[in-house]
Amino acid sequence: MRLLLCFVIAIAFFSCQDHSKSPDVSHIEMKMSTKRFEKELFAIKPNELAVKLDTLIAQYPDFGENFMLNILNADPKWSNDSIATYVNGFVQAYQSLYDTTKTLFANFSAYETEIKKSLQLYRYYFPNDSAYKLPTEIITYIGPLDGYGDVLTENAFVVGLQHHLGKSATYYQSDWFLQTYPAYISSRFEPDYISINCIKNLLSDRFPDNSENQSLSIQMVEKGKRLYLLQQLLPTKKDFQLIGYSEKQMKDCYKHEAAIWDLFIKNDLLQNQDLNLIKNYIGESPKTQELGDASPGNIGAFIGWQIIKKYMKKNETISLTELMKTKAETILEKTKYKP
Repeated sequence: MRLLLCFVIAIAFFSCQDHSKSPDVSHIEMKMSTKRFEKELFAIKPNELAVKLDTLIAQYPDFGENFMLNILNADPKWSNDSIATYVNGFVQAYQSLYDTTKTLFANFSAYETEIKKSLQLYRYYFPNDSAYKLPTEIITYIGPLDGYGDVLTENAFVVGLQHHLGKSATYYQSDWFLQTYPAYISSRFEPDYISINCIKNLLSDRFPDNSENQSLSIQMVEKGKRLYLLQQLLPTKKDFQLIGYSEKQMKDCYKHEAAIWDLFIKNDLLQNQDLNLIKNYIGESPKTQELGDASPGNIGAFIGWQIIKKYMKKNETISLTELMKTKAETILEKTKYKP
């Protein structure tokens, strides 16, 4: 069973996106429905948990046991009464948070529509990939604040609503929470990131990135491929949301793109294969040390994304299938990127 974690949820005057080019995919059939696990769980009366919990779990064969074992960390050796007591303790502790989600996510249809549209776009761009099974459900739930967020199972996008309450939510301000999810990560715990996280998890499953032992330049391009693909599947999202920056950070990155590239060139970083060094430029981090405190982390992925954009602009007939199969070395050689 696939189970992927995403630690993770204006006017685009700096965006290179052209939303008008998004194809019409309304004719592509796509099944999608939403099930609200948290509503059913929190509706069970405490004195009925021991009896009704097993029934609820059985109604979610793609998620129920994962919720108990991997999200709540319940011990399968416990008796039914012990498990009921344990779950009741969780429900009581998270009642206030659940009440918040009842208002914030009273209607989930907009998120379902957006995710469904992304899957239709996936089928449009990858028409010969019918063997890959796309999810047909969205399951919402509430879990521990310092635990899992959005995951992908065999048949469903699973959305942890506790990580989409808005970056200013009081739940995200405590010291113990920030030890797990610092502010530069929890700043994305917004409703808008539900679809982004879902599609990121899908792409991680369908196109796993196996470049971690390659040079920094190769890893940058591979990250850029996936950001470009994410952009095509979520055409109405802003660039800064897709990469996980603040709006100002994104604007500054475009403004100083040449200086960022110079950082890699002047320090002879592109062919470096030192994993300890590479992690400073790829992946989650609060900033890029050489660029100052206001800069974002994951700056290598930003440059990789710009390389892919330039490559695709030069090669407009290349399909996304071909892009994902093209070696990063070939893309670097043909693009001759220099902002």
